Amino acid sequence: MTEKKRLNKKALSRRSFIKRAAVGVAVSVAATYGVTAMMQKSNTDSTNVDMLTISDLELVSKIELRKEDSLIIVDMQNDFLPSGALPVNGGDEIISPINSLAEKFHNKGNTIVMTQDWHPPGHHSFASSHNKEPFEPFESEGIGPVLWPDHCVQGSKGAEFHPDIEAKFAHAIIRKGYHPDVDSYSTFIENDKKTYTGLSGLLNALGIKRIFLCGLALDYCVYYSAIDGKKLGFDVVIPIDLSKAIDSPPGHLSNALQKMMDEGIQFVKSDNIA
Repeated sequence: MTEKKRLNKKALSRRSFIKRAAVGVAVSVAATYGVTAMMQKSNTDSTNVDMLTISDLELVSKIELRKEDSLIIVDMQNDFLPSGALPVNGGDEIISPINSLAEKFHNKGNTIVMTQDWHPPGHHSFASSHNKEPFEPFESEGIGPVLWPDHCVQGSKGAEFHPDIEAKFAHAIIRKGYHPDVDSYSTFIENDKKTYTGLSGLLNALGIKRIFLCGLALDYCVYYSAIDGKKLGFDVVIPIDLSKAIDSPPGHLSNALQKMMDEGIQFVKSDNIA
């Protein structure tokens, strides 16, 4: 990646990043829901910038696992996989390689944690709770900037882990988004920026110093978890082939990658973790 490309990139704040993401999600569903105003907003918000791609990342050639390392598998749930309520394209393609990496951590005696979106029925982030259509704009503390379809409802099939994910390797499952009035993208801190999920306390109690984040989605829950993990004092590594992104609007993934690079988060291919 050229120096000019680096200088042209600007890290976004959490709020501006989410707002740009909301525009892209709105565009992708506007035709379905007839939300013309959302498409008009997208046109006015679009910008032309150099795009950082996954192929531009500087990958670590090899990483040796240490006893203070932990693997965090993010939200590999039915609703985020094909045929789910909020599917991530290609999400099912990373199931088998995630299992392989989890087995590697397991065989070396390292800690493995899985996270799970776990919304109560009628969660405040659901469009149905406001008699609105999914993806309509909406903001309150801990919610927004858009409303979502009902997804990952506690006890539902959509909230379950995909049956092919080897949950048997997990030492703990951290559930998030279960407060009725607060959503949670990060696996560490919910969207009100003050409610902790308990993950950081668990990792600190176990003496974990470095975390490896994989799962769904790269530019949402994995991204926010990586940024918060770094702020909380953990070294953060992302096996880049074990996560899938939404990248809507165009540039959404690019902004996330740039921010993670700026924060010193490392990227590696899962085959190069030993």
